[in-house]
Amino acid sequence: MPELPEVEVTRRGVDPHLKGRIVTDVILRREGLRWPFPFHLPALLRGQKVLSTGRRGKYLLLHFSYGTVLIHLGMSGHLRVLPRLTPAEKHDHIDIVLGDQCLRMTDPRRFGAVLWHAVEDGDLGQHVMLRQLGVEPLEGGFSAELLFAETRTRSAPIKQVLLAGDVVVGVGNIYASESLFKARINPKTQAKRISRARYGLLAEAIRETLAAAIEQGGSTLKDFLNVNGQSGYFQQNYFVYNRAGEPCRICAKPIRQIIQGQRSSFYCVFCQK
Repeated sequence: MPELPEVEVTRRGVDPHLKGRIVTDVILRREGLRWPFPFHLPALLRGQKVLSTGRRGKYLLLHFSYGTVLIHLGMSGHLRVLPRLTPAEKHDHIDIVLGDQCLRMTDPRRFGAVLWHAVEDGDLGQHVMLRQLGVEPLEGGFSAELLFAETRTRSAPIKQVLLAGDVVVGVGNIYASESLFKARINPKTQAKRISRARYGLLAEAIRETLAAAIEQGGSTLKDFLNVNGQSGYFQQNYFVYNRAGEPCRICAKPIRQIIQGQRSSFYCVFCQK
């Protein structure tokens, strides 16, 4: 699944092609993906200017004067900027046309989403898909103090708390495993048992890991491609993720894999206490 770095890489890739451009058409090739498309989206967007792009967690945001389009890439979705007349293929579900180009969403598994939030519906942050999200890990509100304060009563393993998204948003499975390794914290450790000092290490590890992944174009996940049809290469620097049985890059002991909440966790039992 595309995680925060992949969505941010996508946002940065599409922004120069969208910002300030006028939508000339919207082509819907099916009724929806995970949820129905807003049926009135073509009428809403035709003739409207894209004011800016944004991101909240794993949602890409396209801001217009009277509302915002929210795009989630789901398990397998990606966006590409293509010439307007590029023939659509089987899994190409929606085009937002801007003159001689189009923003095309492709989603083979159809777990993605395209939603609309009108200005008259109130603060975008209170949209049903956004209002429960935690702080952004690359913004000023994210800190060791926040992690420590929000986990005093949480008995769940720290890995699952990170994935839940209500404390900090966008730290998915890959980057949670990598960040916990960098902070030398075992993914099975109860969140409430981690000290403020160790949360300081974790907060810094999360910021550094996500920033590095963005700079390297994200990870080459099974289905992720950026807007140019290329994949990232952060996976070349994985310390633990998807390296079960391979030697730890620090101590040379084998990396272990366990299942937590139906997701695989990878860690070094010697480096992560």
